[in-house]
Amino acid sequence: MKTRLAYAVLAGAYYMSWAWFAGVGVAVNLLCLPLLLAPGRARVGTAVRGMVRRLFQAWVWWFGWSRCLRITWRGFDRPCARQTIYIANHPTLLDATFLLARLPDMICVIKPALMHSPAIGPVAFLAGYAAGETDVDLIRAVAGKVAEGRSLLVFPEGTRTKPGTTLGTLKPGYALIAERAHAAVQLIVIRASADLVPRGRPWWRPPSILPAQAELTLDRRWEYDPARRTRDLTVEVERRLSEVLASS
Repeated sequence: MKTRLAYAVLAGAYYMSWAWFAGVGVAVNLLCLPLLLAPGRARVGTAVRGMVRRLFQAWVWWFGWSRCLRITWRGFDRPCARQTIYIANHPTLLDATFLLARLPDMICVIKPALMHSPAIGPVAFLAGYAAGETDVDLIRAVAGKVAEGRSLLVFPEGTRTKPGTTLGTLKPGYALIAERAHAAVQLIVIRASADLVPRGRPWWRPPSILPAQAELTLDRRWEYDPARRTRDLTVEVERRLSEVLASS
């Protein structure tokens, strides 16, 4: 009986986290709508990205305070470099929110349709997040932003990892962006409870065991090397990520 009660309390905290996410997210995007029509809106990107980071930091803090999710950071005690392509595996729906809370001046890639959503689009547009209809357009746009000094978060699998596997097929777009922007690539390895919103599991189903676990590790870094072929970089990254996940 005591175990069931403890789980019910933590499940309630889990649902409250999503209510907080939805409520604050919609409110902030509605407040940002008028800025889309303001002159010089491109100049507010840094401030908007900082706001997004602080909001996700508060969300991560809530997970820890409520004890429904334990998040462990490994290797993040040293400063995270800017103008870097951060790549990670993608086991859960929450991965991007964790990393946007931690990494500096970060942009990410979202689906073009989301730019037209009033619940997501205004903040994403003002923050300078990238969306493209074609791979060529996307690589060109994002590489330009990274070359200007921002960092980029990419999940090379393109979607959450398929249940029953440790890693999906990695797409090479991040390496092409790094080559075009002359940027380093930094690997982040994410491990999480198997039922913490994986692919195919709806967000409203809490993990079967609470508190759930998530561990994020700052792993290997590849500095920009003009002599290295893009394919060689993607092979090295995939090999390293596969080895690390297989050993866990």
